[in-house]
Amino acid sequence: MPKFTLPRAARISRVTRTHKVAVAVLAAAGATTGLAATAAPGNAATPAVHASAAVKPVSTNGMPAKADAKAAGAEAARPAGATVADHIKVTAVAKQDRAAAQAVSRSADRPAAPKKYTDNLDGWIRQSLDIMKAKGIPGSYEGLHRNIMRESSGNPNAVNDWDVNAKAGIPSKGLLQVIQPTFDTYHVDGTAHNLTDPVANITAAANYAAHRYGSIDNVNSAY
Repeated sequence: MPKFTLPRAARISRVTRTHKVAVAVLAAAGATTGLAATAAPGNAATPAVHASAAVKPVSTNGMPAKADAKAAGAEAARPAGATVADHIKVTAVAKQDRAAAQAVSRSADRPAAPKKYTDNLDGWIRQSLDIMKAKGIPGSYEGLHRNIMRESSGNPNAVNDWDVNAKAGIPSKGLLQVIQPTFDTYHVDGTAHNLTDPVANITAAANYAAHRYGSIDNVNSAY
């Protein structure tokens, strides 16, 4: 089949139209690029600035830097290898120790309650022994009890109305049968000023015996 060729003028016209279309496309693209470049020429760095201001510093564990710093401080205060449960236990023990120390302090501040004694021969002897110990007067429970039973059979109101002292008008009285002048001389401060008071009688007699015999424990008969 015979091949037809366009006349040279037609080919030139076709190329020229194609070229114009291409140039127009390129011009449009260039205009768009230029528009984008000139839209905000003075703010080219603004997006970057805004981006850095909007982004908060983040630590390696994903937490904000301040929170991470606090967590790091807590970890530093916690002993190596300790778990959160261990930390809670240690805190609880510390609180208990503080409460115990405060209780001991309050207890130390309170005056000690006075010691109580039974109102019988055993109680009288024990109270007298405590006073004797505080005053430096020697004597034992056995020594006191033995002499009391011989002298009065444990009766604080016993009175001897027949011996030489009774005849002289100063009868022996009380648990350890003490006459009034002896009681007045050897009375011990802190006890009653009553000859027949059980504790006062015992303590004065023990004081007299300590001065004359060395101790009530050395007395085995009338003294």
